[in-house]
Formats: sequence, structure tokens, C-alpha cells
Amino acid sequence: MFQINGFLPETSGFQIMNSNRSLYLKRNTVWSLILQITTVVCGFILPKFILGAFGSEANGLINSVTNFLGFISLCELGVGAVIPANLYRPIAENDMDKISAVMASAQRFYRTVAFILAAYVLILIGFYPFLVSDKFSFLYTASIIIIIAASSFARYFFGIICNLLLKSYQKQYVSFALEVATIVANLLFSIILIKCGFDLIIVKLVSSLVFISRPLILTFYVKKHYKLNLKIKYDKEPIKQKWNGITHQIALVVQEKSGAVILTMFSTLSNVSVYAVYYMIVNGIKSVLSSLTIGVSSFLGDILAKDETENLKKSFSKFEWITHTVSTYLFSVAGILLVPFVKVYTKGLADSDIYITPLFSALICIAFAIGCIQLPYSTLTQVAGHFKQTQQSAVIESALNIVISVLAVLKFGLAGVAIGALISLLYKLLYLSTYLMKNIIFIKPINFAKQILVDIISAALMVLSATWLEMKAVSLRACIMLGLPVALICLIISLVINLIFYKEQLISILQPISNKFRREK
Repeated sequence: MFQINGFLPETSGFQIMNSNRSLYLKRNTVWSLILQITTVVCGFILPKFILGAFGSEANGLINSVTNFLGFISLCELGVGAVIPANLYRPIAENDMDKISAVMASAQRFYRTVAFILAAYVLILIGFYPFLVSDKFSFLYTASIIIIIAASSFARYFFGIICNLLLKSYQKQYVSFALEVATIVANLLFSIILIKCGFDLIIVKLVSSLVFISRPLILTFYVKKHYKLNLKIKYDKEPIKQKWNGITHQIALVVQEKSGAVILTMFSTLSNVSVYAVYYMIVNGIKSVLSSLTIGVSSFLGDILAKDETENLKKSFSKFEWITHTVSTYLFSVAGILLVPFVKVYTKGLADSDIYITPLFSALICIAFAIGCIQLPYSTLTQVAGHFKQTQQSAVIESALNIVISVLAVLKFGLAGVAIGALISLLYKLLYLSTYLMKNIIFIKPINFAKQILVDIISAALMVLSATWLEMKAVSLRACIMLGLPVALICLIISLVINLIFYKEQLISILQPISNKFRREK
């Protein structure tokens, strides 16, 4: 997607002093990208088998339960984002006592969340089966809830603090590699069981067991490689702003989970299934883009901890441009190809017509594009530890999403959840970019305005350039034959536009690729 070397500031002293930092950035980014591609590919394949074997309503049930269970992450209170911000400096100073204190506090907290999850599952079993009682029996639905919840319990009880520690040490590639293995194993086991005619409950049970193995292995790895004292005593809470991340966590959960939940309560399971199919695709694109920020967040955190102001500005500027440019390109292509792809994906289903929703497709692509474009601003704000200062904006973001989504669903149906997400994410983008420029990195607002204008121009030209293309037949081959020229035309437009407005940035990315190609020749 981009050249890592081109991302680093072109300062020889910086590169010499921070060779490990650069190496970890590369490893994290590469493995994160592998993980996201694996997640997207497997995420496309498995639901297709579930839809074919068990139908849209069963697929809707799984996605609905998963999203309801996702609300337990509200109990994390945003601590997951706060912990790395509290670890960057003690790691830079090799203060193992401070690191152990932070991790001990985190472990106590997340094990409490695990037990809250168990209680929440009991509550969910008490009311959720009645929401879908006309489609599935109480025992069947309750079993699905318990099985899906089991892997989440293991994650909170064992694995999550290991992830956070590895992220803070810039070694998250270890966790990514393990996650790739479990995702592939889950896909293989699930397909075999479905092909052998096993019930959905058995398929999800084996899936849960596969994912439970991941936090157990990760815990063993961390114990072997890091000498942490998780029984350390401390008088003062070692995690600063521990409770100030809650509103940000609420906003994140609302953005990720509210769509399916609102549709479950105010629409139908069939619409939840339609939402899940489109969400799977656009969220897959977002996940690939987010893989960029995973490596960069610890990279920027290390720069901030060492007060390297100029390096921070150079690195952030390139990070911002790459994210805007790639997000605009990918979601413009997705906006053109999403409905044709869904036609192919749902071909053969008895209710395949309900999946063809051009308006919802366009709105959800715009919403997710905005969500990806804001990633640089939210990443740096969190890395800097500005949770308390920005928590009011997270409350407004959540309120906008829920209120607008509910009202819009009642009026416009499925498209309503996309409208709510779009408006709330647009607010988040404008607020965080303004806050960042005024309080953390002090970049001129005109730079942001220019970047947004270039995004709009690029997206408009890409969409207009493909209006003459159409898919002649509903087949994978036809979809590919449509997708290749669309991707190529949009890439040319993106390169030309950025050559006009961001020539220096574009050359800094393409130059290392060109040099490497010449050396290999």
C-alpha cells in the first residue's frame, strides 16, 4: 500500500538513532496488513458458507448477538487506549517497576471486566431470545450467546493486557502473527464442519475454542519474554487519566455496534443480515487502512516520549497525507463496485434482491471513508494522552449517532444507520482535526482544508469516470472485469491529482520504490 521507508523523516541522525523504531514500524505495519487482508478474505468466505447453509436470518442472528455482546466493551471505560499512553515513557526509560505497576493495575481492571461480561451474558439470555422468538427457540439462541461470549471472556481474562504491552513495546507483530493463524484455522474448521452437515451451534462452538487458544498462547509468550511483577504493590494509581477514556470508548462502541442493534430493535433480522454483508466489506477496507495506524501509533508515541518535535511534524504530515489519499481512493472504488460485488456474493440466495441497496451502499462508503480519514487525528490525540480534554466531543459524537440513526431508520429503513454514522463521523473529523492543530501539533488549518478539498475533487472525478461502465452479467468474472478498469482509472486520477497538489509527498513515496526497482534490475 505504501513504502515504509518513505514514511520516515529524511533525517540521517534520526534514522541512525532510531533504527529499532523503524524496524518495529515496518514489522508491525507488514504483519498488521497481513492480518487485515487475512481477516477481510476469511470474512468474505465464511459468511458466504453460513448464508448458503443456514440462511439470512441465521447470519443476521450471529451478527446481532456479536454486536450486542460488543457493548460489554463499554466496561473497558476506554482504559485500553489510555494504557499505552502511560507505558511509552517508562519503556523509553526502561523503568520495569513502573511498567509492572501499570500492567498489574490493567490486569485487575480487565479481569473485573471479564466477570462483568459473564453477568451481562446472563442478562442477555434473559431478554434477547424473546426479540427473535418467532425465528429461533430460546435454547438455541441462548446457546449461541454463550458460545460467542466464551472467546470474549478469555480475551479479557488473559490476553488483552498482553496485546497492550506488546503494542507499547512496538512488538505487536507477534500478536498479529498469532491472530492470522487462528483466523485461518477457524475458517478451515468452520468450512469442514459446514460441509459435513453440522449444526450452526457446533460450528460456532469449535470457532470459539479456536479463538480461546489465542489469548492463552499470548499470555505464555509474554511471561516468557518479559519479567513483569504483576503482584507489585503501589500506593498511587499508575494509570493516569484511567477513567477519562470512557467517553471515547462509548463513541467507539456506538460507531461499531449500534447499527446492527438499532436494526434488530427497529427493523428485521433480514435487514441486519444485509447490513452485515455491506459492513463486512467496508469494514474490511477500514481494517486494512487501520493497519497503518497500528504500527504508527507506537511509532508516534515513542517520538512524543522523546520530545522530537520536528520529527513528529514530518512524520504526522506524511501519515495524514497517506491516510487521506488511500482512503479516498479505496472508498471511491468501493462506492463504484460495492453493489455489483454484493450481487455476485448473494447470488443464489432465495432473498438475494433485498441485498441490492444502492443508496445504503453509497452512504456507508462515504461514512467509512470519513471514519478512515479521521484516523491520523484520533491516533495522535490518543497517543498524546488527551483523553480528558476531548471527552465532551465523544459524548456529542455518540449522541448524534444514536439519535439520528434511530430517527432515520424509522423514516428511511436500512439507510438510516448509515446516515447516523456519516453525520457523527463528520463531526468527529472536524472536531479532532481542529483540536489537534490548536493543542498538539500546531499545523495551519489551511493545510487541512486543502487536503479535504483534494479528497472531494479526487472522489468526484473517480466516481464520474466510471459512470459509463456496467457489469454485463452477475458473475465473479464479470465483477473482476468491471473492477480492474475501475481500479486502474481511479488510480491514474488519484496520482494525477496528487501530482498537482502534493508533488513532494508523492515523490517521497514513489522515489524509494523506483530506486529499489533500479537496484534489482
